[in-house]
Amino acid sequence: MADGTDSRTAPPSAPVGSSADSESTYLQRRALRRGSAGWLLLTGLGVAYVVSGDFSGWNLGLAEGGFGGLAIATLLMGVMYACLVFALAELSAILPTAGGGYGFARRALGTWGGFLTGTAILIEYVMAPAAISIFIGQYVESLKLFGLTNSWPVYLACFAIFIGIHLWGVGEALRFSLVVTAIAVAALLIFAVGAFTEFDADGLSDIPVDKEAFGSGSWLPFGLLGIWAAFPFGMWFFLGVEGVPLAAEEAKDPVRSMPRALAISMGILALLALITFFAATGAQGADAIKEAGNPLVVALEGDGDPTALSRFVNYAGLAGLVASFFSLIYAGSRQLFALSRAGYLPRFLSLTSRRKAPYLGLLIPGAIGFALAAGSGNGGRMLNVAVFGATISYALMALSHIVLRRREPGLERPYRTPGGVLTSSVAFVLALSALVATFLVDKDAAFIALGVYAVALAYFAFYSRHRLVAAAPEEEFAALAAAEAELERG
Repeated sequence: MADGTDSRTAPPSAPVGSSADSESTYLQRRALRRGSAGWLLLTGLGVAYVVSGDFSGWNLGLAEGGFGGLAIATLLMGVMYACLVFALAELSAILPTAGGGYGFARRALGTWGGFLTGTAILIEYVMAPAAISIFIGQYVESLKLFGLTNSWPVYLACFAIFIGIHLWGVGEALRFSLVVTAIAVAALLIFAVGAFTEFDADGLSDIPVDKEAFGSGSWLPFGLLGIWAAFPFGMWFFLGVEGVPLAAEEAKDPVRSMPRALAISMGILALLALITFFAATGAQGADAIKEAGNPLVVALEGDGDPTALSRFVNYAGLAGLVASFFSLIYAGSRQLFALSRAGYLPRFLSLTSRRKAPYLGLLIPGAIGFALAAGSGNGGRMLNVAVFGATISYALMALSHIVLRRREPGLERPYRTPGGVLTSSVAFVLALSALVATFLVDKDAAFIALGVYAVALAYFAFYSRHRLVAAAPEEEFAALAAAEAELERG
């Protein structure tokens, strides 16, 4: 058996068990259903991760940077995501496994880099569904559905029903996600048509100016610092699209379909961000929607009575939240599965069912998410924690692309990132800037994420790094690199 070590890893990988628990048996009990998703389902998954952010959340950036500040922040974050997506397309073609970003970092940065990246991604994909379940509960209450006055039954129903669909099978789950996502995207386009009929350019800059802020003006009412503070909210138009490579092990021809799905997803999201941002802000003015929990509905109604279009958008917003919630559960389960299969987390978490679904990887994060939602009720705080984890993972994934390009220029790359290292370097710098910006928005959320990180790192340092599984794809990939390097040196 390969030992899973390389020049960047201190501890050796541990055997998977006795002769009765051979490498083949170990992996057979942890197998996903291959070939379940083509480029269309993968594209739908990429859009589904993000689409709820178009319906709410992004507008809070208007209170941090005004229209101009949020517009610049969204543009910069769009550039960051585009550069990151191009880098991930190359990396996912090199290593098409369920590990996604963790697997890339494992090859480039060693076991510590892999675990740091995987943990950051896991924080994002455990916290985000919990937050979105809270938003779904608030939507259900505001729409007066089912006569509910408390949202915890909604949280429970969300986790129970949608985890059940995932347990049914990945193909069925992704098709369901595609349908719900299509409804949400259609609603955004219909909203934009209606909102643009009320468009008034003067409303874009109607937030009162803070004259004491450096560089402030009508377009930047909170000054230049407001641009930076709006970074996390500009991310809401794209947050999650980087999770598409987590489906690589279940994709049809991932080397070809993954780059295609990532590029198309990013293009769709950029278009939706542009039209939603301008339509919503111009219809009623930036000041009217800057703190709204349901900005698209406010943009259509103002202070008036509900209209047929605003009611439709309200219900469609629920569809958008469901799409993101559903897809983020998928992403979290696959990241947990990959880390567990390789021994970074307890191995039993990667066991799969007869339908090739990682059932414990779905059920345990689901139970944690429900407990967080029911116990906290603070969806905004949890999303800020998720954003903190996301920015760390972005920086490490971009760095992984840079390191692999420099260290292994001869590595076979079926797809190559346009711009090469320059592209991933831009993503790296902007990701670090976004990470710092999270402290400007919610220091408590940042420190909560750091606390979770510290506990996870202690577990890895003192226990799991000595028990890694050499048979896992990411570990074998790293072992092969070490063997090739040894031959070159010899």
